[in-house]
Amino acid sequence: MYILECSDTSYYTGSTKNLERRIWEHQNSRGANYTKRRLPVKLVYFEEYSRIDEAFYREKQVQGWSRKKKQALIDGENYLLPKLAKKVFRSKVASIISPSATTQPPD
Repeated sequence: MYILECSDTSYYTGSTKNLERRIWEHQNSRGANYTKRRLPVKLVYFEEYSRIDEAFYREKQVQGWSRKKKQALIDGENYLLPKLAKKVFRSKVASIISPSATTQPPD
C-alpha cells in the first residue's frame, strides 16, 4: 500500500505488487487517471504486506481517511490516528444512562 503526493498537494492511495514499477507508471501517465492530471507525483509513504489482498484492504481503509489523518500516518504520528477518526465513539455507559438519571440523586 502506498501514498503519493501529487503536484497539487493532494494524496493518492494505491496498492501494488511492484512499487517501483507502479510509481514509474504513475510518473509516465500510465497510472490512474487521477494522477495523470496531477504530475509529477512523489512517494511519501508505503507499507509492505505479504498478501495483495491485505494491501488492498489497507488501501481502501486509508482512502476513506481525511487529509489530516493521512498526514499523521505519513508523519509517523500514529498516536493521532484515533483522534482524527471521522466517527465519534461514545462510551457505552454514557449511552445507557439517560441525562435525567445522572442529574437526580438516588433514592
